[in-house]
Formats: sequence, structure tokens, C-alpha cells
Amino acid sequence: MRFLPVIGLETHVQLSTKTKLFCGCSTNINDASPNTNVCPICLAHPGTLPVPNEQALRYAVLLGLALNGNITAHSKFDRKHYFYPDLPKAYQISQFDLPVMRNGYVDLEVPGRSEPVRVGLERMHLEEDAGKNIHGADAHTYVDFNRGGAPLCEIVTKPDIHSAAEAKAYLYELRLLVRTLGVSDADMEKGQLRCDVNISLREVDDEDNWIGPLNTKTELKNLNSFRAVERAIAYEISRQTKLWEAGTPPTKTTTRGWNDAAMRTDEQRVKEDAADYRFFPEPDIPPLELESLAAEMKLLMPELPAAKRARFMAEFGFKADDARQIVEDPALANFTEAVYSELLTDLEASPKLSKLLSSWLLTKLAALLADRKIEISSAKLTPANFAEFLTLIANNQLTAAKGLEVLSAMLEHGWSAPHTMESLGAVKINNGSELKTIVDDIIVKNPNEVTRYKHGETKLLQFFLGQLMRATKGNVDPDLATQSILDALA
Repeated sequence: MRFLPVIGLETHVQLSTKTKLFCGCSTNINDASPNTNVCPICLAHPGTLPVPNEQALRYAVLLGLALNGNITAHSKFDRKHYFYPDLPKAYQISQFDLPVMRNGYVDLEVPGRSEPVRVGLERMHLEEDAGKNIHGADAHTYVDFNRGGAPLCEIVTKPDIHSAAEAKAYLYELRLLVRTLGVSDADMEKGQLRCDVNISLREVDDEDNWIGPLNTKTELKNLNSFRAVERAIAYEISRQTKLWEAGTPPTKTTTRGWNDAAMRTDEQRVKEDAADYRFFPEPDIPPLELESLAAEMKLLMPELPAAKRARFMAEFGFKADDARQIVEDPALANFTEAVYSELLTDLEASPKLSKLLSSWLLTKLAALLADRKIEISSAKLTPANFAEFLTLIANNQLTAAKGLEVLSAMLEHGWSAPHTMESLGAVKINNGSELKTIVDDIIVKNPNEVTRYKHGETKLLQFFLGQLMRATKGNVDPDLATQSILDALA
């Protein structure tokens, strides 16, 4: 028998509202002391009533539209019952049969795949987060309710993912999408993007066509990084394959936690189904009429990552990998747009500026920013100054070797390119007679090396080049420098 993985993801995105989903408590969770951002509503004191956060609802509708989904015109909240220490009400306010969005999709570019992969989405709904259990060194478990009540969008895929690489690509694209929309920072380390994986194996024939129904799935939890998701899926595929080969395939839907230290999944419990949660409509919150809100949010939709990548390739002439790398950072994409706007006239006259823009942006400038541990959004370098710098490189007024020193100083001080070049003495030598004078002086000062070169030691050409670069402080084109020395030694 041959098997292929069948994978579905349940992803929770914490929305970046200032207050929680049903009360006025701050969502500034990470910087607050435990149990300080709480109130009678999110602690479920008797007699308190929840009031939906309008901004959270707007964010959810915007995200649903960006996910190519159908916004539910008449939606509602429901109570999902389960007993756990981090849930003070003994139920969670979530959504069951009428979520904010249904039937969306995300198109992915997966490394190693020539064609895009489309992942269908079952639904996206709004719900409140639970508190956080903290297991102390004293063998006691403590609960911090600061996170309890924070607004979440849960996005459930269809079982359209068939490898760890596809799952990772989906999460990267989802993170980029919510950051582009501005609805979440989606930082996995801070719990702003959390993912559970449902995985099973399904038999296929020799041409990879499915045989038989879907099999019993296993849910993976405790996945707090992209690497953990990738490793947990790879491990679980291997584990389940061995079970099938041994004739003991999974027969119960279970939940397993990822043990990063041991690099394995460990069984936690048998998974509940919808009936176990005893869903019923939330009586304290009126139904949500979303049709007019969806029409409003559609007008506020920014350019999405896939469209921006395609435009950067078509308009800017970027390679696919360069466009992808730039668009992955919304701040870098905005900076690139601004630089391109400054270069627009010059680009028409000098197409090589487009190649210079991507190469300097993604290699040299990126390295300088990394060395300083700063982001492009907080750098002193303006798009106008960077565009001017690139133009000087393209017009042979500044050498590439000296350019790195100039760019570093521009980044450090916020200077313009011409001012920086003047301050560093980085004006390129293009005058033939000036260059000839310097070369002739080097020839006169090194008669022994000249004689040896003329007797066949051609490797001494590098010696003369080094002398010339030192004398000109690197302000001469290497090809021009080589030719000038060859002419003088002829």
C-alpha cells in the first residue's frame, strides 16, 4: 500500500485591537504583570454582560474578504462549553454554524513546485481567547487571565495540504497577509499566531489517485514556531506510516502534543467532537448583520501580497525570488515603492537601475541593516537618498567598491549621497589624464616590478592594481584601472 498525507490546519490569529473582544481591558498582554488586565466581564463575574468589539468585527470581515471567502450576511456568536482552569465562564464565546466567513482559499508558491497550490478554507470565525496556564517549578499550575478574552480569528482549512512544505508555505502566506492588512502582528513567539495540525494518511494508487475514504485523523498541538510545525508533521507522517505498515492504524481521533526537546509527538487525550461542546446561541449578544459592513470593508482592501508580487515583477522587472523576498516585509515593500517612484524617470533611460535596485536592496543594504540590528522603517536612509545613490552607481560616478562605504555612512548619518561622497573623498576618477598621471607615478616608483612583469611575471598585474586602488582610494572603475595599467606597461 502507498499513502499520502492529508493535512488540515486550524490557525488562531490574535487581532491587534487595543481592547479585548467583549470588554474594555487592554490587550497589551506581554508587558503586563499577571492578572492585571482583567475585569469582572472577562473574569465572568455574575451579572456581567459582554459587548462585542466593533474594531475586531471590522478586522474579521476584512480578513475574510482577503481570504477570498463568502461573508455570512446573518452571523451570530455561540457558547462552546468545556471545563478547564483557563476558562472562567466554563464556556467560550465562539461561533458554530454561522461564522463570519465560509469557503475561502489561499494560493501558495511552494518551493520545488512549478505550479501554485490552492488551499481551500472551510471557515473563519471570531472567538475569545482563553487564559494561560503556567506550570511552576513548585509543581503547582498557575493561571494568568490577561490573555483571556483577547479577540481571535480561527481559520480552518480544508484537507488540501499534503506535505510539511505546503503547511509551512501556507502559514508564511497567512502571516504576511494579516500583517499586510494590519489586523495582527502574527508573532508566533508571542502567541499572536497559533496553529493546530490535523493529519491522517490516505491510500493512493500508483498514479497518486485517492483510494477509499478519509481515515482517522490526529490533532497536533503545542506548535509555537514554523520549524515546530514542519518537524511535527514530518514526525507524525513517519509515525502513522509505521502504524499502517504494522496493520495497527489509528482508530480514534486523538490529540498529541509536540515535544520539541525529544523531537516527537506525545498522546494527550481523545479528541472531543462538536456534540461534546454543547454549542448553543449566545443569548447575551444579538445576531450580527454583516452585509453592509462587508461592502464597506471591501472598499478599504489594500493591495494583497500575491498581487503585489506580480506587479513588482511586471512593473519593476524584479525576478520572482526578489519580488517574494521584498513583499514578505511590508515596510521593505513600501520603501521599495518609494525608491522606484523616485527612479521612475531614470529607469526609462537606464533599465539596469531596476537590477541595481533589487541587488543593492536585498544584499548590501540588508546586510548593513542586519549589522546595526535595525529595520528599514526606522533607518535614517530615505527613499530619495537611496534612489540618488543608485543613480550615481548606474552613471559610473561612484564605484561599487566605494559605494558600500558611502551607503554605510548614509545609513549612519542620514546624509545625501553627494554630501557623503564629498565627506569620504569618494568622487570617482573618470578623467583619463588624471588617471594616467597616477599610473605613470606608480610605474616610476616600482622599476623592479616593471622589469619582472615585462620578463613574464604577469601575476604582478595584481600588484599594480593594488597600488592604483590604494592611490585612488578605490575611486576608479576596476576595468578602467586594469586597462590603464596594461597600456602603461605595454
